[in-house]
This record gives sequence, structure tokens and C-alpha cells, in this order.
Amino acid sequence: MCGIVGLFLKNESLNPRLGAMLTDMLITMTDRGPDSAGIAIYGTPGADATTTAARLKLTVQSDTPDTAFAGLAGKLAEATGAPVDVRILDTHAVIELPAGARAAAEAFLDRHGLRIMGAGERMEIFKEVGLPRDVARRFGLRGMSGSHGIGHTRMATESAVTTLGAHPFSTGEDQCLVHNGSLSNHNQVRRRLAQKGFAPKTQNDTEVAACYISSRLAEGANLGEALEGTLSDLDGFFTFVVGTRNGFGVVRDPIACKPAVMAETDDYVAFASEYRAFADLPGIDAARVWEPEPATVYFWER
Repeated sequence: MCGIVGLFLKNESLNPRLGAMLTDMLITMTDRGPDSAGIAIYGTPGADATTTAARLKLTVQSDTPDTAFAGLAGKLAEATGAPVDVRILDTHAVIELPAGARAAAEAFLDRHGLRIMGAGERMEIFKEVGLPRDVARRFGLRGMSGSHGIGHTRMATESAVTTLGAHPFSTGEDQCLVHNGSLSNHNQVRRRLAQKGFAPKTQNDTEVAACYISSRLAEGANLGEALEGTLSDLDGFFTFVVGTRNGFGVVRDPIACKPAVMAETDDYVAFASEYRAFADLPGIDAARVWEPEPATVYFWER
């Protein structure tokens, strides 16, 4: 079943309200997915105060945050030889550090059992088991700001209810994917992806789709071409919403089995599995509302 929400803000004055609007949309989709929830927020890039150079954000998760995150900034700075900032939000931490220190940081995180949820200059991913309202409250999603974001409420069908099984799935820098539906050939695609060096880490078929898109991008396709490729290479029924550094895209399978609706005003573009998720958006009464066509790629970016 599952529920998907997405919001792309055209009007920058709304950026401080992004988290609040997405949280309300996410909670509305609770009965489509009550077992876990997640959200990707695209906010302001981190920057080195002395050089203004962009810094990388690594969002990590731990089941034992009290011990795992204790002194983490200092330990990472020692391991990487670079300045590190750490912001802790419940079971997640957002680590900011120079992009050149990424390999050393990831090696340290792997040795200490910290799971990387996503990486990028702008993207932060937060996901956990539990009701969407509880997940949103734990991470303070309502107070977050940014230009766009996507979210997901999960009703597990093909894999266990776990943090790693929750959406979004990120398999590329500043890139993530949420999915409503089911893929019938994901094990076959999984084997092909592993041979190309894009092996999924979980049994979730959604991560297969995320890895597929990353593999196509690595082969030189643009995002539109990668999304179009899902229509021929991934078998099943699905709606995919993909977040990137500059925007988000939508594609539905050729039969369009899963519900989807979009709304656009001069201020924003919104996506949801059901119209009721739009009810509290500003100016929704004057929005252009439509159902995205099957086998058609939509994309918005700044």
C-alpha cells in the first residue's frame, strides 16, 4: 500500500515552512503506511567558514545513539584529519565535513557500526520504525527548512519492518527514491546490479530501483532517461518519486495501478498518493490538480 508525499517550493519565502508542510502531508498518509516513515529534506548546503567551500553531509543512524554518538565529532576529526561538525537528532546524526574526507569518514563509520542513510551537499534523510507522527516528532521534522523534500509512509509487504527497510533509499549523492507498489523482477535486476558494482544492501525491492537509477546515471544517462528506463527494465506496478539536489521527479508504471495526484501553484509543486494530503497547503483551492499520466516522466528543478 504505502503513501508518498513530495513538495517542491518555487517561492523561496516558503522555505522555512517546508518541514511543517511535509510533516502534515506525511501524517495524513498514516493509514497507507503505519509501520515506519521517512523523509528527505533538501536544505542549505554546509560550507567551511574559512573557505566558503561546500561541505559534504553524511546522515547516519544508530540503534544505540547515546553511546555511538558520544564524542563523535572529535573522533571523526581525529580519524579524518579534517574539521567535523555533528548535529544529533534522536537516532540519527548529520555529519558535516570536507568532501575530501569522505572515504576516511566512511571507513571510520563502518568500523563503528554506524549506518549511512544518505550523503550529499544538501540532502538529509531521517527514517525510523513507528507511526509517521511519532517519527516526525522524534526528528523535529516540523521545524526543518529547505527548498524541497519527499517522504514515505510504509506498509511492509516484501521485507521486514526495520529502519533500513524504511524509505527513502539513497544510492547516490543528493539522490534518493521512494516507492509505492511492488516489483516482480527485482531479484533478477538485483543480480545484474551486483555485477555492475551497485549491489543493494537490503532485501527491499525499492532499494533495487534506487540502485538501478544510480547505475544508469553512472553509465551516462540523465535522470529523465534513467526514470524512463524503469518502464522497460523494472516489471511490476509502481510509482517512483526521486529527489535530487535541484528538484524531484515522478514516474508511474504503464498501467498506473497505484494512486497518485499532483498539485501546482505559482508557489509550489506537490505530489501525494491521495488528494487529502494537500488539504492544508496554502492556496490549494486555486491549484491546478491532476493525476500524472502512466509511463510519463515529470520533473521539476530550480
